Amino acid sequence: MSFPVDRIALSLLLLACVILAGLNWLQDHPEDNPWAPLTLDEQPGWATGRKLAALRADLVACRAFLDRSGLPNRPLPPEGAGACRREDRGPLLLPDATLKPQRAEATCAVDAGMAFWLRHVVQPQAEAMFSSPVIRIEHLGTVNCRRIGNGAKGAWSEHATGNAIDVSAFVLANGRRVEVKRDWKGGVDDAAFLHAVRDGACGSFSTVLSPDYNAAHADHLHLDQARRTGGWKACH
Repeated sequence: MSFPVDRIALSLLLLACVILAGLNWLQDHPEDNPWAPLTLDEQPGWATGRKLAALRADLVACRAFLDRSGLPNRPLPPEGAGACRREDRGPLLLPDATLKPQRAEATCAVDAGMAFWLRHVVQPQAEAMFSSPVIRIEHLGTVNCRRIGNGAKGAWSEHATGNAIDVSAFVLANGRRVEVKRDWKGGVDDAAFLHAVRDGACGSFSTVLSPDYNAAHADHLHLDQARRTGGWKACH
C-alpha cells in the first residue's frame, strides 16, 4: 500500500516538529535532560540522580562539575597504600557553609554530593523550618584507614579512601545548633529537620546511614559515595 508523497512529507514534518519541541523543552529543563552537564544551580529532576551517580565513576566529569559550579577544585597528590590508597583526594570545601573541623579531605564525589545536598536539601529545609540558613556543618571525620565496624576482618569502610563523611550537627545563622545525637528524637522541629535532610541526602549519596540504622550511627549521619552495580543505594 502506498501513500501520497504529500502525506509522507507532512508526517516527516510533524515528526521533525515534535523532535524540535522536545529538544527545546529539554534545553529549558536540564534537570530532566540526561545529556545536559550537571551544575550546582540545577534543580533536582528526573535525570539529576543519574548525573550525580555518574560522577562517582568518572573523576574527570566530577572535577568538571566542580569547575562549572564555581567550587574550589584543588586535587592533592595520591597517598596511602593497599586498601587505604587514596588516588582521588582533595580538600573538602562547601559553597554555602563552613566545616568544623575545617580541615577535611575527601573524594571528588563526596565533595560534589555535599555541595548539591547542602544547596538543594539542607539550606531549603533550614529556611523553611527555622527561617535561617546553615552556616556550619560539624563532622566526625572523612578519612580513616579501617574496616567496617573497626574489625580485623571484613569489608573496608569507605572512610578508608576518604569516600565518606560523618555529619554530626548543623549550626544556623541565628545561633541554633541541631545535633544528631541529641535531637534525632528530640524537639519536633529539630527532629523533623534531621529526618528531612537524611531523606534528602539519599538523592546525592550512594549510602546514607542514620540513628535509625543502628546504635553505631546514633550520633551522626554517615554519607558515602560507594560505587555499586545497578545503581543500588542504601538509605536508612
